[in-house]
Formats: sequence, structure tokens, C-alpha cells
Amino acid sequence: MSHIGIFLDRDGTINEEVDYLSSPLDLRLIPGSADAIHDANESGFKVVIITNQSGIARGILTEDQLAEIHTALLSKLLEHDARVDAILYCPHHPDFGVPPYRTICNCRKPNTGMVDSAAKTLGIDVKKSFVIGDRMIDVQTGNNSGATSILVLTGYGKQELKLCRENEVPIGHVADNLHDAVQFIKQTINQEQNY
Repeated sequence: MSHIGIFLDRDGTINEEVDYLSSPLDLRLIPGSADAIHDANESGFKVVIITNQSGIARGILTEDQLAEIHTALLSKLLEHDARVDAILYCPHHPDFGVPPYRTICNCRKPNTGMVDSAAKTLGIDVKKSFVIGDRMIDVQTGNNSGATSILVLTGYGKQELKLCRENEVPIGHVADNLHDAVQFIKQTINQEQNY
């Protein structure tokens, strides 16, 4: 049996945007985001975080520091009885750092490597799934993978909405925040099942 996946950007979507978040002390959840993830869990969706972390290639943080941030994030989500099925990150950048981090890869969004990998591991049907984020690259990742893209207006969302329109990047849906995005997904799935 294949699952419906919700692929979530991290910064500006789940937690407050901080330029190159490098300490768990600066990690703050966007109000309602943990409850939205809990709602997605209860609805039977696979929840996967996919995040570009070029701060690693740029030497701003290490993979160990990133692991600490993700441990703190999971702990904060757990306080709301919310969990994620996987966290995938891309530490690469094509122009910064040294190999192996300075490289052209298929995992850096808007490429679909992280979506493809999670889908294979967790048995997710990408075509029935959703990619949610606050950046144009998140929308493009959804479009490139064949999932439905949702742009949230938290984080950089408002300015990135303009960017998407200027660049004629199609958006599946625009939501005020992660909570609204999950509600839209539930309604969409219910309508499809009722046909």
C-alpha cells in the first residue's frame, strides 16, 4: 500500500525563519505548526521534513550541530504529540565550501532527490502527495516531483509569492500557514475519496 506524503520545508514553515539557524537555542516553532503536524499524523499522512542546509557547505554550522537542532525540533514537536517520519537535508552548495560539500547534487531543492529518497524508503506515492514551503524553490520542488505544491505565507512566503508570479511558477495552493495547508490537504483528499 502506498502512502500520501506531506513534504515540509523547515525554516519559515515549521519554525521561525532565522538566517542560517545554527543553535537549538534560536529554534522557535511558528504558532500552530506543531498542531498541524499532529493533525497530519492523525490523518495517516507520512510527514517528511526536506531542508536545504547549505550553511554546512558555507562553514556556518556542522552536521553535528544540525543534528542537535533536529533533536531539539523533534522534542518540541513531541510536546504537542506531533512526530515526523523522516528528516532529510542537503548540506551541499554548488559554489561554496570544499568537497564533498561543494558539489552539484540532486538533493538540493528544487531538485527532487530528497523527495525521491523518502518516497522510496517510506512507500509514498509522490503524485498523490504535497510539498509545502515558504520559498519558490519549495514550490518548484513540488512541481518537479509531480506532487501538489503549497506555498505558505509564513517565513519568506509573501515576498516569494510575488517571485513565483513574476517567474510564472505555477503554485498548487497558497495557504496562510502550515495549519491552513494541512486543512486544505484534508479537504482535497476527502473530496477525491467522495467521488
